[in-house]
Amino acid sequence: MKKKIIIMGAAGRDFHNFNCYYRNNDNYDVVAFTATQIPDIDGRKYPAELAGELYPEGIPIFAENEIVNLIKKHNVDEVVFAYSDVPHERVMNNASLVNATGADFKLIGLNNSTVKTTKPLVTVCATRTGCGKSQTTRAVVKALKAKGLKVASIRHPMPYGDLVKQKVQRFAKLEDLVTHECTIEEMEEYEPHIMMDSIIYSGVDYEAIVREAEKEADVIIWDGGNNDTPFYVSDNMINIVVVDPHRPDHEISYYPGETNLINADVIVINKIDSADPEGIQIVRDNIRALNPEAIVIDGASPVSIDNPEIIKGANVLIVEDGPTLTHGEMKYGAGIVAAEKYGVADLVDPRPYAVGSISETFEKYPEIGILLPAMGYGEQQIKDLETTINKTECDAVVIATPIDLRRIVKINKPAVQVTYELQEIGHPTIADVLKDF
Repeated sequence: MKKKIIIMGAAGRDFHNFNCYYRNNDNYDVVAFTATQIPDIDGRKYPAELAGELYPEGIPIFAENEIVNLIKKHNVDEVVFAYSDVPHERVMNNASLVNATGADFKLIGLNNSTVKTTKPLVTVCATRTGCGKSQTTRAVVKALKAKGLKVASIRHPMPYGDLVKQKVQRFAKLEDLVTHECTIEEMEEYEPHIMMDSIIYSGVDYEAIVREAEKEADVIIWDGGNNDTPFYVSDNMINIVVVDPHRPDHEISYYPGETNLINADVIVINKIDSADPEGIQIVRDNIRALNPEAIVIDGASPVSIDNPEIIKGANVLIVEDGPTLTHGEMKYGAGIVAAEKYGVADLVDPRPYAVGSISETFEKYPEIGILLPAMGYGEQQIKDLETTINKTECDAVVIATPIDLRRIVKINKPAVQVTYELQEIGHPTIADVLKDF
């Protein structure tokens, strides 16, 4: 008898685990995926074109809150948990709920969820969303290109549209963002690579993706998402993990970020320039306890803006990276740091002006407070974001997202863009640890 399986996910790790372990496995019947974290990703199907011969009708995707009914309806034997950036307690809450129905609860390890690349590999992961993976990845790209190596980065999946079209995506110029109908969240990750004349891949089928990337690269770089573990392994690899002293102890209390911490060859303690000394020390102690052999790099994320005179003494609306504020649970980001640095008068609360899906985001994540998350998972949500910004009564807008929102939405008031890059403090640096790679 085949085991009946449900995979709990968020349109990323869940599809990858299926592709790696279940797609052509006659011992299992995956009856459904469930979805959470990302708006409007349930109600779709994992298409037959990607699911393989065992699933000619594809696999339906339901909202996670339907999990108990789905287990009972399909007499499910096992539920696989397959998404990231969740507290350990919540993982066990899900395990308790599933076990109470009689089904088993499973976490798939690295051996059964990684694809082997023939190329040398550098992975960049984190212990939470918003630690600073992206600028660390860019530092890796620069260090390797300076050695004369051809690199291709592969980004953790963000397949929010047509999954068949998104099977393998390659981004080398800004026009590719339009061709692939990217959301704001996707553009935030791909555009910085394009702007530094570097290639980045993404999509759904990560074995097919890496085989394409291998054709044009000497080294593969895994650009992780959330605090997920790498999708790839190599005989020649370095695991780099970024931690955030603004959220001390999260590196040992969130899944699967703690796995990354234990598995790291190199750990970057980022944002030392703006974190409390106590938080920095807690992180150092946790590293020493869990992974004392790891190389530790001290890093900063100094911020700058393009027109500081616009916000000095002004009442401003701060727009921050969406996922960092929502499931990343950050209380503040680069926008707040920039506002303090450049002398704003006050912060304006956008919640009275929020519309549509932006209002719903505030309801779902009340801890966000007076920062505006740059949610843009679809055309309507982008319109809601634009309307919310333009309705907010303020002197200026501080844009602290990885891309310049002014290209995407029309803002009816003065706006400035915050930028930030990884700045290593002392030695070792990223270049140092990659010197002999």
